[in-house]
Amino acid sequence: MNDTAPVEDLARLVGLALEGNHPAWNRIVDRYSGRVWAICRIHGLGTADSADVFQQTWLRALENLSALRDPERLGAWLGTTARNEARATLRRGRRTQPVDDLWLLDREAGPDHDPERPVLTAARDAELWDAFGQLGKRCQEVLRVLIVDAEDRRPSYELAAAALDMPIGSLGPTRKRCLNQLRRFLTEGIDGQTRES
Repeated sequence: MNDTAPVEDLARLVGLALEGNHPAWNRIVDRYSGRVWAICRIHGLGTADSADVFQQTWLRALENLSALRDPERLGAWLGTTARNEARATLRRGRRTQPVDDLWLLDREAGPDHDPERPVLTAARDAELWDAFGQLGKRCQEVLRVLIVDAEDRRPSYELAAAALDMPIGSLGPTRKRCLNQLRRFLTEGIDGQTRES
């Protein structure tokens, strides 16, 4: 995952991988897997689609490794390839969007079950996602990587910085600014009018 590794080291790994050296290929995959996964998350792909994009990106890398002129640019090449694959997956997904509300029927009803809770939760979530959709593209990407899709709710600022192509030091202030804007949209409404409680 470390792009600051010596160029010679990466060039040597690429050369060994081209000769069929599996440990060298595995070290390349280990180094850049986090970046590829983070790019999948930025694009809002689900688990299955992310796995497909991840696999397709590495397949393309394997197919095109011998054509790579500058091994030190492998990280950038992988990032571009992952973005292209993710966008292609999103385009295909827009053509067919199944609607599945069966999860509402699968909810367990206990003694404290409130039949209104799923409806209220769905309304709250819809309002939140509507406000999220009004944010600028950069804010959506930052919040998606750092909050929505963060593994175990613990974001990796290193992976986020690589995936978003941002300095690590600017992620915190950008995140705060985006959350404040989202909060404003939720309390004042998109049109700037204060909402009644």
